[in-house]
Amino acid sequence: MARAWHLTSRPSGMPIDDNFALREIDLPPLGEGMIRVRNLYLSVDPYMRGRMNDVKSYVPPFQIDQPMEGGAVGEVVESKAEGISPGDKVLHMAGWRDEAVLPAQAVTKLPDLGVPPQAFLGNLGLTGGTAYFGLLEAAQAKAGDIVFVSAAAGAVGSAVVQIAKAKGMTVIGSAGGADKCEFVKSLGADAVVDYKAQPVLKGLAAAAPDGIDVYFDNVGGDHLDAAFALARKDARFAICGMIEGYNAAEPMCFRFIMRVIAMRIRVQGFIYTDYMPRMSEFHRDMGGWIASGQVKARDTVVEGLEKTPEAFLGLFEGANTGKMLVKL
Repeated sequence: MARAWHLTSRPSGMPIDDNFALREIDLPPLGEGMIRVRNLYLSVDPYMRGRMNDVKSYVPPFQIDQPMEGGAVGEVVESKAEGISPGDKVLHMAGWRDEAVLPAQAVTKLPDLGVPPQAFLGNLGLTGGTAYFGLLEAAQAKAGDIVFVSAAAGAVGSAVVQIAKAKGMTVIGSAGGADKCEFVKSLGADAVVDYKAQPVLKGLAAAAPDGIDVYFDNVGGDHLDAAFALARKDARFAICGMIEGYNAAEPMCFRFIMRVIAMRIRVQGFIYTDYMPRMSEFHRDMGGWIASGQVKARDTVVEGLEKTPEAFLGLFEGANTGKMLVKL
């Protein structure tokens, strides 16, 4: 019988095991235009924390005692839908479970690009697309810019580093610990700030003595403060994650936000789905960079449906390098 993780209560601060329960679910019969999918990989992403709150946002909240959702890639095991056959690999949003019955219009059949299917949850999916459109559109980054990327060893941040280098920018990344900093350097970053070894502002000031033109924010907090402090005139900030505030009881303090005025800083929030009509452009460019070796991936893989909450919580503890995935 199929199983799915349910949200049993809404977290206060950092979620705990008691907020989740793995339960058996009944799958509906396969009607015309429907497919049955056995999931291969599940994506866990920081934005899911916001869906655990009962607040209005750009995606609806998870419902209590209902199966949770998220990105997944799976193999079709049964189909009554034209154009989709058993054995096809598909991308869909019925994650946090091992099997799902879905209408054909709710899945995307994966193109044969010579990459493993889980790549469509990473550099060819939400995380890569977030990096691509956030850097190049929200921040309007261009060749010659000095770019600061927080959480540069994470899924989105590591893609930002590599896209920026492919586009001729100088890149400074932040990461926590020597191993993650070495990983960011291996991606081509010109400098790396180890936020566990020194204050972010001090490290960024040493790496970018002339200031920064672009900041790609995944973290908020001290990283965003440092970016405000060192922004040059007409700097552009793409605000993606602010993960530091997701479980915080107190609001973040912006010590240097007054520099927004003097430096004419543009701060742009964005959502990946804002750019869905341009996905063919993203796949063209990202596919080319992957094929040429300019963009590489490193995944952190946790095995077993039972470990999905553990993998999710690991995102807030720095447990991942690159994309965090659950392999079924």
